[in-house]
Formats: sequence, structure tokens, C-alpha cells
Amino acid sequence: MNKVAFIFHTPPHGSAAGREGLDAVLATSALSEELAVFFIDDGVYQLRAGQAPAAIKGRDYAPTFGLLELYDIERVYVCADSLAERGLSLADLCIEAEACDAGELGRRLAGHDVRLTF
Repeated sequence: MNKVAFIFHTPPHGSAAGREGLDAVLATSALSEELAVFFIDDGVYQLRAGQAPAAIKGRDYAPTFGLLELYDIERVYVCADSLAERGLSLADLCIEAEACDAGELGRRLAGHDVRLTF
């Protein structure tokens, strides 16, 4: 069975990539137990708690990331360097994630056969 990695690297409200990626993660979880989700670069903003996209007529889908646990998706990683560069910490996120430095994220990603980027 292929191990699938979902990589979020774009901010949440500049395009539909984040919403589409989240939908893909949830749909794939029904087919595979071997998946992980990675948040790097501006993708860490996908998980920022307290977003108010209604001001730009956007949909607040960040709370939907809370379904990852319900769907038994336990491997959720966030780039510690990306958080620090943006003045964020794990406490600022809407879900629990494991913070890893760039080297550790690379090692974890290397173990996946398929990598989908959003």
C-alpha cells in the first residue's frame, strides 16, 4: 500500500488550494491508513486559530481540520522553522500537531511514496 503525504504550503485564503487539500485528505483517509499531513512555509497559516475570513467573504474552513483526528489521521506535522519565522507557536494552532525542524520533516517525507502539494 502506498504511503501518501499531503503537503500544505500556501496560505488559507488566497486560493482554493487549502480547502481542496483538506477535502483530498479526508477522502483519501477512507482508502488508506498510511497517510500524513505536513504544514510548511505559509501553509502553517492553514491551522491558525481565530481566523476571520468573512471580512474578505471567505469561508472559515480551518475548524474542519479538527476532523483529522475523527478520521484517525494521527500523523500531522508542522514546520517549527516556519512557525517561528511567522511569529507563531503550537498554541496558536486550531489542532494538535507535532512540530519538527526542516531536516526532520524531510526525513519523514522521504518515507512516503506519493506526495500531494496544496
